[in-house]
Amino acid sequence: MKIRTIVTNGIVAALYIAVTAVIQPIAFSNIQFRIPEMFNHLVIFNKKYFFGVVIGVFFANLFFSNMLPYDLIFGVFHSIVSLAITLLVTKWMKNIWMKLIANTIIFSFMMFIIAYELKLALGFPFWESWLFTAVGEFVVMAAGAPLMYVIDKRIQFKNKL
Repeated sequence: MKIRTIVTNGIVAALYIAVTAVIQPIAFSNIQFRIPEMFNHLVIFNKKYFFGVVIGVFFANLFFSNMLPYDLIFGVFHSIVSLAITLLVTKWMKNIWMKLIANTIIFSFMMFIIAYELKLALGFPFWESWLFTAVGEFVVMAAGAPLMYVIDKRIQFKNKL
């Protein structure tokens, strides 16, 4: 792996952690708007961002979660599985907007993993938690898609690794 790829993924992870630190009160529990989840869209532009996002999720959960080890297991698992599914599903798609929409839907749907975590860790009702976390994820990812698209037009994520 190139040094540039490692450093860029380190920056992505650090940004994920920093933004999570700022929005910590709304980033955890069964109603959450984890703003750095918009970084999940980076894999649409280059699959090598996978590692930066996952490492960012791991350390954000390690530093700020009140549900250790649940968040380390389920949160990271959710990110790995959702990112992998996104890479598989969007592999043959050409339109960037279709990829961003698919990624948003995949991450939102896969929030059942987090809902199950909340049921195990805190006894929250599964279906209600899935609905609330999926809606929060959808809002963040849907709002983040145009932002990531505009930033990509300026700095071209694909060429940064």
